[in-house]
Amino acid sequence: MREVDVFLKKCREVGASDLHISVGLPPVVRHNGVLKRVKYHPFSPEETEKMAREILPEAEWKRLQERKELDFAYTQEDGGRCRACAAYHHGGLDLVFRLIPEEIPTLEKLGFPDVVAKLLEYRQGMILVTGQAGCGKSTTLAAMINYLNDRRYDHIICLEDPIEFIHHSRKCHIIQREVGHHTKSFARALRACLREDPDVIMVGEMRDLETISMAITAAETGHLVLATLHTISASRTIMRILDVFPPNQQDQIRTMLSESLRGIISQQLVPTADEQGRVVAMEILVCTPAIANLIREDRTYQIPSHMQVGVKLGMRLMDDSLMQLLKRNIITPAVAIENAHDPSKFRNLEELKKDQINWDAFIRLPSDKEKRKILLEKGVVLWDRHAKAARPLRKDSIPFRFYMESHGKLPEDIIYREIVRLFPEAGRPFEEAAGLPGTC
Repeated sequence: MREVDVFLKKCREVGASDLHISVGLPPVVRHNGVLKRVKYHPFSPEETEKMAREILPEAEWKRLQERKELDFAYTQEDGGRCRACAAYHHGGLDLVFRLIPEEIPTLEKLGFPDVVAKLLEYRQGMILVTGQAGCGKSTTLAAMINYLNDRRYDHIICLEDPIEFIHHSRKCHIIQREVGHHTKSFARALRACLREDPDVIMVGEMRDLETISMAITAAETGHLVLATLHTISASRTIMRILDVFPPNQQDQIRTMLSESLRGIISQQLVPTADEQGRVVAMEILVCTPAIANLIREDRTYQIPSHMQVGVKLGMRLMDDSLMQLLKRNIITPAVAIENAHDPSKFRNLEELKKDQINWDAFIRLPSDKEKRKILLEKGVVLWDRHAKAARPLRKDSIPFRFYMESHGKLPEDIIYREIVRLFPEAGRPFEEAAGLPGTC
């Protein structure tokens, strides 16, 4: 077994996402977003070069010597895959490996709402996945391709640098091309693939003006384009695209983008309250006619306020997503403040709790009568005086009505069952609620 495979195998066993092999240091792994050193001797320059020579073909080794840096995909002897980078620095050669999961996760498993799947129903337009490095953009794109592969009969061309997840054609015909091996650049590959009869084009990263311009053109000419950008919000993504173009072209690009954009998913991975993993927080923009008009008229600063009123369409701001995770007790207040765009929303958390019920204290109450009284006082259950019964309860309202002092995910199913035990009629489906209008 190659020496680096020993470390990578251990990384997979413990659930680490990255492995760093650096001169003068022992191996360093990233686990749940935190870097940790492994008990091992510091690597010498000769050891890191030997590892690189073991895994790189001769042509790539020569390319590394010429350029002093190289991005590549590496397949372990046991079949696991990694996205890797080799680069020289003052101490010698360093290697960094991003471990790619063996199975492509589904959108549902990743925690994405139904609106993301609805965006993938479009046959033409552009869907962008954005966020900082290491936030899971490539995994999200892979899940999207996997979703289409199970439901449509399309020709999908994936342009990547390097190829990460391997897609096997099921209903769709999927071609994967790697920049540097199968094509010179994203822009060149985009220009070529327009003549290859594609239905869906996936662009690993929109890095420059030419690539962005070709992607917008592809979206306008009847293709569904999935792509990524390193931006942290939906409105900044639009501004970033527009700012790439010269001033004399921006009016035209604003019009083209407003007509071709379908949605933007901005995401970040944040540590969970139990410190046992990370969860995705996401901002979602759906390009409605109102949003498109704001883009055309160069009023992108108004987009966040329109997203707030577009909740019924599936839109959400990053801070609202963090607030939902916080109310479900999935993340801590400190994590919410650290990752929020507007931390002031989370600093007065005690005020929020005044209208909520402490589940830890509630479940210890000995009297059902007392429990019913609290549920009615806090408005968790609404009472219909005419029917003399509780109105049906929306299960998805529970995270906004309860909180926990102890660590751990808010047990929403258990809470719902307890409420229905106390008020059986609250559990009736809305369509069967026979004259009980309204919900809580």
